[in-house]
Amino acid sequence: MTAILLCVGAYVAGSIPFGVVVARLKGVDLRKVGSGNIGATNVARALGKGWAVVVLAADAAKGFVPVWLGRRLGLPPSVVALAGFIAIVGHMFTIFLRGRGGKGVATSLGVALALSPVAALLGFGVYIVVFAATRLSSLGSLLGVWTFSLYFVFRYAPAAPFVGLAIGGAALVTLRHRENIGRLLRGEEKRT
Repeated sequence: MTAILLCVGAYVAGSIPFGVVVARLKGVDLRKVGSGNIGATNVARALGKGWAVVVLAADAAKGFVPVWLGRRLGLPPSVVALAGFIAIVGHMFTIFLRGRGGKGVATSLGVALALSPVAALLGFGVYIVVFAATRLSSLGSLLGVWTFSLYFVFRYAPAAPFVGLAIGGAALVTLRHRENIGRLLRGEEKRT
């Protein structure tokens, strides 16, 4: 029962579109501004960097809390990994926006922080460096999420469910960026 409640809670929490909520409080429809995405990057475009940091932290918490809580409760790795994955899926396919959500980067960061703060900060550092050099958030996000995943898997050799979470989460984030990848390859991706 605890495992079921954790996974259901992870999906519901993951589904909360903090970017949309914050933007709406400021009188902005985030889905009609910039890229139309509900994440922190588009919040930065629409409302400024300060609000983007707030949304980034809130979206990361959606991924961090289920994984942290599951480990704290001593649940099996399979349950903890599933809860983390479900939180990411919840952000991407939110029930509050008829299944249309974000790209899962910040929520994946939260999951990563709960799994391995060192690996998560390494991935985030790669994002910062790439973004600072190119002003391409999508490129930084993709390189950052894969840096975390590969470092975490090969450095720590975690239990198989956590390997699945790290690789599966990175693959999902990559799939959600498929249009960005196309624009990157054509040299048409917007700089932030």
